[in-house]
Amino acid sequence: MTSQANKVAIVTGASGGIGAAVAERLAKDGFTVVVNYAGNAASAQAVVAKIEAAGGRAVAAQADISDVAAVARMFDSAETAFGGVDVLINNAGIMNLATIKDSDDALFDRHIAVNLKGTFNTLREAACRLREGGRIVNFSSSITTRLQPTYGVYAATKAAVEAMTSILAKELRGRNITVNAIAPGPTATKLFLDGKPQEVIDQLSKMAPLERLGQPQDIADAVAFLAGPDGAWINGQTLHANGGII
Repeated sequence: MTSQANKVAIVTGASGGIGAAVAERLAKDGFTVVVNYAGNAASAQAVVAKIEAAGGRAVAAQADISDVAAVARMFDSAETAFGGVDVLINNAGIMNLATIKDSDDALFDRHIAVNLKGTFNTLREAACRLREGGRIVNFSSSITTRLQPTYGVYAATKAAVEAMTSILAKELRGRNITVNAIAPGPTATKLFLDGKPQEVIDQLSKMAPLERLGQPQDIADAVAFLAGPDGAWINGQTLHANGGII
């Protein structure tokens, strides 16, 4: 706790699901957390309230990560409020599934705007602004290895995130900043479960040798490892947090 007490972490897409779990875990570890959200202010404020009720420190910050100016403002406000930024967790993203044949321009462009350009926007700001000894954790997906039908556009954006992760780790040489990615498998979030029949959920639960879906807390724990002192020697890597499905 004490080693993180003066450190500031931005968690994108933190108003619910995995992002909220990550924000709460980092706050528990002592980070001051910037709870980023795109549109759901009430949910983001609820995450902040939960963190504060547990004795942590957090603030909500609205920014659509696909908007360059909004991302810059978010970093500006964090620096003004807290003196700097030490950790960036790039959790925000979208997933709309269709075969490549059936993927229209709007689906493709939105995935590129949020998952790829949005991650690029935050990485560029972090590369300029993160304090020495900082941490960057991007979000990929185990689908970049499983490569199932209907995930073509989504998987392509996540594969690009993995490439930028490895390259930025090399580009930040000399600043003691690590850059890694986390690649979850099927995880029991509202976004993941909505619309899926129970038999499909049961089937997915059996895929991993551990025979259950991942929980947001499982992913948050892995992110906390990469963001904390125990992950200091891990750099330029993609960690698959999926219970062994691949």
